[in-house]
Amino acid sequence: MKILITTDQYVPAINGVVTSIVNLQNGLQKLGHEVRILTLSGNRKSSHKDGVIYIGSTGVGKIYPNARLAFSVDEEYIQELVNWYPDIIHSQCEFSTFFMAQQIAKEVDIPIIHTYHTLYEDYTHYFSPNKKWGKKMVAIFTKQVLSHSECVIAPTDKVRSLLVDYGVKQEIQVVPTGIDLERVKIQLDDIEKERLRSKVGIPSNDRVLIYVGRLAKEKNLEEILFFFSQLNRQNITLLIVGDGPHRAALEKRVIDLGISNHVIFTGMICSQEVSSYYQLGDLFVSASNSETQGLTYIEALANGIPALCRKDQCLENVIVDGVNGWEYQSFQQFKEKLDEILEKEGLQKRLSKNAREIVKGNCSSNDFAKRVEQIYQTTINHHH
Repeated sequence: MKILITTDQYVPAINGVVTSIVNLQNGLQKLGHEVRILTLSGNRKSSHKDGVIYIGSTGVGKIYPNARLAFSVDEEYIQELVNWYPDIIHSQCEFSTFFMAQQIAKEVDIPIIHTYHTLYEDYTHYFSPNKKWGKKMVAIFTKQVLSHSECVIAPTDKVRSLLVDYGVKQEIQVVPTGIDLERVKIQLDDIEKERLRSKVGIPSNDRVLIYVGRLAKEKNLEEILFFFSQLNRQNITLLIVGDGPHRAALEKRVIDLGISNHVIFTGMICSQEVSSYYQLGDLFVSASNSETQGLTYIEALANGIPALCRKDQCLENVIVDGVNGWEYQSFQQFKEKLDEILEKEGLQKRLSKNAREIVKGNCSSNDFAKRVEQIYQTTINHHH
């Protein structure tokens, strides 16, 4: 098949959406399909490189950080994709590139499949003073956009039920995003681990809680920082891997809570190295409720790091309490489980082994691509 993936965000940006697209693209190419990408460029110039078309765009960070919009479209690039004659379009964003996808789909008479990645109602603090009004806007907008697709992919049941609440009438298939297990296979030995620990600045006897992800308000990292400040434990480091618009506020919070000596911000780490950083952790922590797929949780587990995360519907079947980690709902539970894993002999090892095995069984990017490929075939058959 010739598959066109449209997305407002693509590499070099690093986030869950981009990771999901890259894993899908690689998986589909391994299955023998031809894949092209239509995305926005980081400036006003359009260009073309290695099967990726970048359409000139402008930053509109007021909507939410790093958002970009294309105000005009270079028709020659769109025409090039029309002449390529794709069999199907898989759109991954609801803004600029979605409208381009519609234009191409209409000209070539092919279906659009859409993956719904972002819980915009958790982002209302960026664009609406009133949460209720913001939520209503999101529901109307989502229903309107998705009405132009023939099938919707939701990464989790949490997203599926949200879309049903919004009144989306399209068929919705739940397909969890796969991760690149090849990258995870590389296990650090003790010497490499020690070297990376000292490079990052982790004291040699410290146990490590690790968070990996974008530093944004909706990730609720303040809760983790506050809980961490209440632990009264020596020999423990909180390692925060990633960057984002909320970093300065979080760094200030660390100073205010008096935990500067125990919290390390690494900043942005290139995706090839992230797996090594996960392996520095004894426990992965997150308090986010805005996840649609929780890719970082799955990556942590794949690297053998048990997880301790705020209870969330997107973690159903991902975190199994007492098997590969825990979900918590209060500070009391957080502290209890943390103490248990750091003090019970052999527990960390057992959880770590389970974490790896569960992910291996259901989260590879190859399985992900095969499931999506089936949806493409069914949709194309129905369309004609």
